Amino acid sequence: MNDDLSEAALHAHLSMLRQDHADLDAAVQAIALSPLPDMLLIARLKRKKLALKDEIARIEDQLNPDIIA
Repeated sequence: MNDDLSEAALHAHLSMLRQDHADLDAAVQAIALSPLPDMLLIARLKRKKLALKDEIARIEDQLNPDIIA
């Protein structure tokens, strides 16, 4: 586990990342429903969502490592 971040801090960071991911998802949906959606902005937001998803997965793996016997 990462020495500079406690497990509680990782859980808190994970919660924040999940909220940010959900907020971006809501923003993408709202923009997509507008009469003239900004496709460039949607693409940027989707890239940010993907980066957040990758970071969430990395932290989850750090908190719950696979133990191979």
